Amino acid sequence: MNHLQELKALLKTYQKVAIAYSGGCDSNFLYHVAVDTLGSDHVLAVLCVGDMMSKEDIEEAKSFIKDGQYEIVHVNVFDVDAFLNNRKDRCYYCKKMIMFQVIEQAHLHGIQYVLDGKNLDDESVYRPGIRACQELGILSPLSQVKMTKEMIRHYSQCLGISTYAKPANACLASRFPYDTVLTKEKLDLVSQAEALLHQRGIYHVRVRVHDSLARIEVERSDFNLLLHDEQLVDELEKLGFAYITLDLKGITSGSYDKVK
Repeated sequence: MNHLQELKALLKTYQKVAIAYSGGCDSNFLYHVAVDTLGSDHVLAVLCVGDMMSKEDIEEAKSFIKDGQYEIVHVNVFDVDAFLNNRKDRCYYCKKMIMFQVIEQAHLHGIQYVLDGKNLDDESVYRPGIRACQELGILSPLSQVKMTKEMIRHYSQCLGISTYAKPANACLASRFPYDTVLTKEKLDLVSQAEALLHQRGIYHVRVRVHDSLARIEVERSDFNLLLHDEQLVDELEKLGFAYITLDLKGITSGSYDKVK
């Protein structure tokens, strides 16, 4: 029995599920496999949207689930003090608030089991939100059957799921140093800046903000595209950045976690 077969067998034991849905590679894969295994009437996608997500990501996520059962819940992440002040453990408190909303929607639909898209690789990196999910009893079937991100992308491609090559993304708060007071305007600034890169065909990108300086992280293979793009510099300056820099390390997950 391969990992995909194991996942389907596990999902069958739940019979009816709600999935904390983001539109990313992992949750979209889980959603499709669950629908294929249990039927669309037995799978509820719960998409929690707020200022922590770009408008691009929100609209794309909505488009993926429009033909199934779903609920869209609007959350105010600024109600979470740890998020507002961008504390290092913000993800724990923010995830707990969001997952409460997902659980509530599941119960309203008479669903006992709530799943998330955590995979095996997530267990080896700094993810304070994982503890919140565990405390709330959220189930992680991808991790349980020991699926890695690489496997999820492989199976997604085999099944024709469009997000198989979608770059990993993260909450917009991750673009700011810890202990920075966050505002809607600051998060919108990052979203607009990264949209400029997306317009150039660069989707695996982080624009890290240090006051008036933008530190752009992209794959090293994309360096040359940026180094000769004077228009991009002008457009970023119009957004309000005084200095535009390219991080020579390339894109790094958890960039601020590595700051000593």
